[in-house]
Order: sequence, then structure tokens, then C-alpha cells
Amino acid sequence: MHPTIRLNNGVVMPALGFGVFQTPPEATAQAVETALRTGYRLIDTAASYGNERGVGEAIRASGVPREDLFVETKVWIDDYGYDETLHAFDKSTRKLGLEVIDLFILHQPLPTAFDRTTGAYRALEQLLTDGRVRAIGVSNFMPDHLAALLERAEVIPAVNQIEVHPYFTQSTLRSANAAHGILTQAWSPIGGITAYRGDETRSTFTDPVIVGIAEQHGKTAAQVMLRWHLQQGRSAIPKSVRPDRIAENFDVVDFELVDDELAAIDGLDTGVRGGPDPAEVTLEKFSREIPEN
Repeated sequence: MHPTIRLNNGVVMPALGFGVFQTPPEATAQAVETALRTGYRLIDTAASYGNERGVGEAIRASGVPREDLFVETKVWIDDYGYDETLHAFDKSTRKLGLEVIDLFILHQPLPTAFDRTTGAYRALEQLLTDGRVRAIGVSNFMPDHLAALLERAEVIPAVNQIEVHPYFTQSTLRSANAAHGILTQAWSPIGGITAYRGDETRSTFTDPVIVGIAEQHGKTAAQVMLRWHLQQGRSAIPKSVRPDRIAENFDVVDFELVDDELAAIDGLDTGVRGGPDPAEVTLEKFSREIPEN
């Protein structure tokens, strides 16, 4: 049985999900259909990925009842501001073909225009009040961003989706999330981002510590890393377009890591981020118009 997590507002979500970051729009529907057939019930997308429509197509084709699915998507920074974010919700629901989004997230903190960020978050709070979303959250918010948001927010975010993998564990940020009852959801949970943005001479998939633990359990390195997340109470959203990898990443509930193994994986942290530094995300550098349809 795959684990679930109860969010700080009482909503229950699957701990393990399926992500579509960098999945081409033309490949998204097939990948998500495969994931749903495999058994995934949490699907993560974002307006800036350009593939919300493919996610919606897969949901409709799957035959899985809507009430059995947990769908989350994210607002991009170009659509921050109260009215703009309400409109961003309409764009996303139209592309997804859904009336209600289970988790609606601000994609970045946008520290150089934080008033727009807080305006966007007020829109999320309104959508929650109106019952158009079941939970609201943030992504890539560092402790100072969280503190600034919470000074003005009425609703504590349910989730902070951040880069977490064995080479970048963000323990301080995870502690800040936990202090506020905010779930940490890991993007790039098995360190795939390090392969194309980080040190190509070192990979989580071939790391001797992780591989050694995997051999002890008859599992793959990816499965061990996902188990590490789940046992430490995080949500994780691995991505793939390959059916064998999609199935492999889901097959993580029939073994358990011992404390020494969890600690050994924790000890691999390099402190080196693979994705963009949230402090450096600005409209000037990262602007991306989100189309209406």
C-alpha cells in the first residue's frame, strides 16, 4: 500500500507522485496515461511546463475517477498579482479540463517583486475559500521568503515544493517547513537535475553509497532514493517518459531502509543546488508568457 500524507488543512494526498517537468507536450499524455495505469494517483504539472493540456487528456482517457486523483499545478511569475493569478487559475483549469485543482502552488517567490507574490497568494487564499482549490502551497520558497509570506498570509501553505535529493538535502529549509506544519515535497527527488546542471563527474545513480544500499535490498538506486524520501515523511514527484522507469519508481513499498542507511544517504549532501537559486529568479531573467489556451 502506497503511503498518504495528511496536509495541514486535513486534505489527504498520495506521498508519491508523478511529475512532468521538461516532458514535451506531445509526450505528456502518453507518459501520464502510463503512470495512471501503473497506479500513480498524484500528478504534478505547472503552467510554465506547457503541458497541462496533455495531463488533462491523460486524465480523461484513463477512466480513473476524478475523486481518486490528486492534481497539482503551479502559477508562473508572469501571472503573479491578485487578479492575474485568478486568471492564471482559469487558464490552468481550462487546459487541464478540471473545475477544481487539488493543490495550487506559486512556482517561485519572486523576491524582487514580493508584493506581486503576496497578491498572488491572496488569490490562492480566495480560491481556497471559494472551494475551487482544495489546498494551496508554494515552491522554491527559502526560509526568509516563507517568513515574509507568513507575516501577511491568512492561510499557512500546505506544501513547499523544493529541490531535494541526496546531493542537496536542504535540511535548514525542511526544518523551517516543518516548524510551520508545511509539507516538504521534493522535486528532482532522485537527483536527475544534477546530470545536466551540476557536476557530470558525480551522479546519484552511480554513487557507491546509494548503489551499495540498493544492492543490499535488491533494488535500484532510484528506488532507494525514493524510499529515503518517503520514510523521512516527504512527498516526492519523480518524472520519466519510459514505462519501465515509471514502473520502477512506483515499486518502492516492499522494503524499508534502516536508520544507518537513511543517515548514510543524508551524509551525501554537497550543499550544491542543481536548479536556479530562488533569490535570483526575476521577471527580467525568467519572464515567460503563459498562453491562454
